[in-house]
Amino acid sequence: MPKQAFIAPHLSTEELKEKYRKAKDSVEARRWHFLWKVANGWTVKNSAIAVGISNSYGWKILKSYNGKGIEGVNNEKKERQEHSRGFIPLLNDEQFQKLTKVIKKKSPDGGLWTGPKVARWIEKETGRKKVWNQRGWDYLKKLKYSWQKPRPKHRKGDSIAG
Repeated sequence: MPKQAFIAPHLSTEELKEKYRKAKDSVEARRWHFLWKVANGWTVKNSAIAVGISNSYGWKILKSYNGKGIEGVNNEKKERQEHSRGFIPLLNDEQFQKLTKVIKKKSPDGGLWTGPKVARWIEKETGRKKVWNQRGWDYLKKLKYSWQKPRPKHRKGDSIAG
């Protein structure tokens, strides 16, 4: 018979069950569920299987709860969400508004605005060394512009009437 794990008496089994049932964060709910099962006499391995975590992660949760108490169960990642997820905008709001106005006029070479042309404009505006052409196209799409192509002309058509 496997050795039963020690669980510190920070909370009773009923309090653990209540914490599990009222947890709003799914990670914390799973941890409370695991601890409730261990407190009811389940082994760490069986409790981990029942709540869908690995055995080693179960031992980490138990160790954290025994050492820190209720704070050891909290989901710390939930509190640290100031990460930009890798996306840092090239233009701030003021520059974006300026681009909106500039793009309504003709491009510097007189043609249509394209992704590379917008990327060169962003380079000049922000002082960046390199802005990829795709980022220029991304800003065109953000401004609801689409890929434009001149209307086709028939080879026998009147070039002056054009």
